[in-house]
Amino acid sequence: MAGEIKTIGVLTSGGDAPGMNAAIRAVVRKAIGRGVAVKGIKKGYMGLLAEEIVDMDAHSVSDIIQKGGTVLGTARCKEFTTEEGQIKGAEICRKHGIDGVVVIGGDGSYRGAQALSKQGINTIGIPGTIDLDISCTEYTIGFDTAVNTAMEAIDKVRDTSSSHERCSIIEVMGRNAGYIALWCGIANGAEDILLPEKYDFNEQGIINNIINNRKKGKTHHLIINAEGIGHSTSMARRIEAATGIETRATILGYMQRGGSPTCKDRYYASIMGAYAADILCDGKTNRVVALRHGEFVDYDIDEALAMQKDIPEYEYEVSRVLSASTRTDN
Repeated sequence: MAGEIKTIGVLTSGGDAPGMNAAIRAVVRKAIGRGVAVKGIKKGYMGLLAEEIVDMDAHSVSDIIQKGGTVLGTARCKEFTTEEGQIKGAEICRKHGIDGVVVIGGDGSYRGAQALSKQGINTIGIPGTIDLDISCTEYTIGFDTAVNTAMEAIDKVRDTSSSHERCSIIEVMGRNAGYIALWCGIANGAEDILLPEKYDFNEQGIINNIINNRKKGKTHHLIINAEGIGHSTSMARRIEAATGIETRATILGYMQRGGSPTCKDRYYASIMGAYAADILCDGKTNRVVALRHGEFVDYDIDEALAMQKDIPEYEYEVSRVLSASTRTDN
């Protein structure tokens, strides 16, 4: 058990995600409600090492819940991956009277939290990433907003693709995970969905599918391509050369990270933020907050990082049936 917590720090690390501000707000107000002081650490672990640390109160987090991004800022920090940087970070926490830290981010951010814990700083992680790729949790803050942003953009591209009788390849984010691509592929009615976890790099199969669908009278073809596969522009050139059908690539990129968070992201982030502050004040450390079987729980960081996650087989098969892509590639 950790000692009594008098002051906690909160930081956001890695890629920003809509809903991070709601989590920050919840951490600050829940901790203050329990009589614990809060300090905001700007720009993630980079800001910690630079001592960019500010006092926070309930007013500090007013009027932020509806905003995308993170008011604390975020950055990636190579120095904090070293033992020297981790020791320095822990010493800075002690210098500023910070007994525990809430880290909002993805698995890379969790590794930083894990390192701080080993240096004697109580840490709790909150899953904040649009990629939905943290194995211990069924939900990550930012995913709902990102996938809805992508879905709406894809609908618009599909309209013009249909008008011009084109093939469209739309690349969505997700790093090495295909969850955004899978959800958008199903929600947008894509003819092909390319996931890093499932893709066999049989481009000829996609070409055959496009040609066969055109013969059946289909006037457009939508391919959702995950970031982990990439190369959408060169793929479009090859498909157009092989099929004779005008093919365009659209890479949605960082627009998926921005925008006002959905109700779901605000709600889940608020509950997770409050939960993190509570378990930290209760003496827990080296834990991550998660949603599991519809309940908010916490796991040991070591256990969480060791878990594996994959695309659910049934959901993938459904995506193929609904897109009518359960085809042979001959």
